[in-house]
Amino acid sequence: MKSDSVKKGIERAPHRSLFKAIGYTDEELRRPLIGIANSANSLIPGHVHLNRIAGAVKAGIYMAGGTPCEFGVIGVCDGIAMNHIGMKYSLASREIIADSVEVMAIAHALDAIVMVTNCDKIVPGMLMAAARLNIPAIFISGGPMLAGKDPSGTGAIDLVTVFESVGAFKSGRMSKERLNEIEDTACPTCGSCAGMFTANSMNCLTEVIGMGLPGNGTIPAVMSARVRLAKEAGMKIVSLFEKNITARQIMTKEAFKNALVVDMALGCSTNTILHLPAIAKEAKVGIDLNMINEISEQVPHICSLSPGGIHHMEDLNLAGGIQAVIKEITKTGLINEQSITVTGKTVGENIKEQVIKDENIIRPLDNPYHKEGGLAVLFGNLAPDGCVVKQSAVLDKMLCHEGPARVYESEEDATDAIMNGIIKKGDVILIRYEGPMGGPGMREMLTPTSSIAGMKLDAHVALLTDGRFSGGTKGASIGHISPEAMQGGPVAIVEEGDIIAIDIPGKKITLKVSEDEIKKRLSAWSAPEPKIKEGYMARYAKMVSSASKGAIVQ
Repeated sequence: MKSDSVKKGIERAPHRSLFKAIGYTDEELRRPLIGIANSANSLIPGHVHLNRIAGAVKAGIYMAGGTPCEFGVIGVCDGIAMNHIGMKYSLASREIIADSVEVMAIAHALDAIVMVTNCDKIVPGMLMAAARLNIPAIFISGGPMLAGKDPSGTGAIDLVTVFESVGAFKSGRMSKERLNEIEDTACPTCGSCAGMFTANSMNCLTEVIGMGLPGNGTIPAVMSARVRLAKEAGMKIVSLFEKNITARQIMTKEAFKNALVVDMALGCSTNTILHLPAIAKEAKVGIDLNMINEISEQVPHICSLSPGGIHHMEDLNLAGGIQAVIKEITKTGLINEQSITVTGKTVGENIKEQVIKDENIIRPLDNPYHKEGGLAVLFGNLAPDGCVVKQSAVLDKMLCHEGPARVYESEEDATDAIMNGIIKKGDVILIRYEGPMGGPGMREMLTPTSSIAGMKLDAHVALLTDGRFSGGTKGASIGHISPEAMQGGPVAIVEEGDIIAIDIPGKKITLKVSEDEIKKRLSAWSAPEPKIKEGYMARYAKMVSSASKGAIVQ
């Protein structure tokens, strides 16, 4: 056992003394030390209940003969961090999370680890750590919140409804009283926000990769089944330790391809295209952006959840969950059923008895919502290294669009222009210097995209950025433009009124300016002063890579 280095032998008497100061007995110290990375806090609705989940994990570990060793992990609520300086820190927190879990696991010689997680950057940060540590590991998320019920009786609502309602109020289409009603009812329980946003996308893909038990991605936070699953995770980690099944034995190239296939079928967040390459790199596996289009062209979009559809995570759970989706997608021949999972069984064995319980929510392959998968990567002279769009959430009439660039140097300036009616039908809003280096931190931009939708401009206006979008974003919102402006990418030299052509079916994005003019403008360009000059984000900006490489710190 790795933990023998801190608990076995005469020389380790001081170490054992410190463990005993905590309250551990000799019997507990004879067992494997199983870490519990618990990201509970009272700032994130998806994490406020995680102490209960961690407690259930502890019970499971004890039942199976291990000794649980819990420690805390930070987390940022992207919704609360949205549309102010706090969002600059969200993506960057992923690296701190990965590093801190690595530090705790190695410093205390843990034999295995359970990751208690839920929201946007915490899941990928912990997955990066699991791959880096390469010890037995398992994930248990806190689960999604239930969708809110619209007081007007018109159906289910969620956090995106609130953001869009702000735009509706600003445009005079909604009263303050109605906005308050929606604010009070859209987020009714603890848990990760109810749609197929980034947190739930990553929790579902964790299940697909094989690092979470069946049900990890979809069982709602408030269900007792979530607590039972946590106990099972605690028991299962001891089994993984005993069998010496380590993270990289599960997180293989085939497992990541499975994740990309299901990503397209579900219509997951564009942020998965940042996180999966970053996690794969830690697992010593490569993911190329071209793989996204290759897979998307072969995999139909069979689940339509908010923000692109009317369903929510609780609906997907009742329809059979992620295992039922995988079972249907095996008919494409693109799922590797031999990949091992934390159940100790293969993907094929896990899905053997699965059935779709509601074909309105998980559609069969011959009746998809869209013939292609949820995401697309566009290339062109504006984005030589690519940019990403959630094509399943784009209105058909906006799949191809051409219009004049309205150029803004920050999210705030663009949001003000949208809210104040400056943006007109046909415009292409371009927000730059919001990339990983230029932001710094590559802010999510749910406020401007939701404002566009709330003001009923999503059928007429596109938004482009070297920053990124929330999983809750819908419409012709194209992010991750690479190289970013701060790196001297072509996006840095776009001028007001330049014509930009978007062709999502053709996977192209074009700045309609001659190559000679682009070269001339680039030769005259120089990088602006960094927006943050001290502290963590200043260091991050100097070390971070392009979005096309997962915005990893090098």
